Amino acid sequence: MSSPPTFVALDEFALIRRYFHHAQGDSVVAGPGDDAAIVTPPVGHELVLTQDTSLAGRHFPLDMAAADVGYRCLAVNLSDLAAMGAQPLWFLLSLTLPEVDEAWLEGFAAGLFELADATGISLVGGDVTRGPLSVSIQATGAVPVGQALRRSGARVGDAICVGGVTGAGLLGLQQWQQGQREGAAVAHFRRPVPQLALGQALRGSATACIDISDGTVADLGHILTASGGLGALLDEAWLPLGSPLLVDCDAQTQRQLQLQGGDDYVLLFTIDPRTTLPEGCHRIGTVESQPGVRLNNLLGQPVPLTLGGWQHF
Repeated sequence: MSSPPTFVALDEFALIRRYFHHAQGDSVVAGPGDDAAIVTPPVGHELVLTQDTSLAGRHFPLDMAAADVGYRCLAVNLSDLAAMGAQPLWFLLSLTLPEVDEAWLEGFAAGLFELADATGISLVGGDVTRGPLSVSIQATGAVPVGQALRRSGARVGDAICVGGVTGAGLLGLQQWQQGQREGAAVAHFRRPVPQLALGQALRGSATACIDISDGTVADLGHILTASGGLGALLDEAWLPLGSPLLVDCDAQTQRQLQLQGGDDYVLLFTIDPRTTLPEGCHRIGTVESQPGVRLNNLLGQPVPLTLGGWQHF
């Protein structure tokens, strides 16, 4: 039988020194330890900033391993940078803890810095306080001037594409709630991979881009609205089947998950239909002038779709 967690009377500064002082990139002049960070922006670039707060029991399961919590919370922010075509640079961490549990903190920091080191982003400061478990991260990236991807540039006739197979986020959550802790979909739910390289490759070619957190149809709605109230026709026959991520599902369930599931953190983008897509990307539809999203079923018949998705408040 495992021992109960050990609670240690560390103050805020000792906790930060022990778990969150980490190697930093050359652009960091001063990181954790001062009142604020000092960083050097890249010449000829614009800064891209994003922030997400993840609450235990709402954005990640209460029984998720601490290392996966750290990895996942940073991945969500990095996915936003990917959707803008940005290169990650720095992030701030605000961590609220019910107690100082050293074993949990050690795991959390390990998962957090595993992804940070892999993507070249540096922790430059933040805050630790006591309260219900939550993780808030503000991440900053950079993109060459004028090359950031936006939601607002889709054009009538553009191809609607995804950067991979969607649906595994929702499937993984469903399997987790059923007690499953292994499998491709569960692994994707625990540790989504932000598509940073794809976002940067789409600079200059994608007309609009967003990362899929609320669901493919719901997030497509954000692009269409931002692009002047356009519409879309999706084609069920174009949805990719047979992915290892959705291996446990029949074909129709796979299609439903790909359209309605959230928590995928795969890029959804619009692009000139004559453009050769990067490897692993799939065209799933076409931008139209008539507002709303329609779906052609396997018989070629149009079926209306709703734009509802995950509600954050």
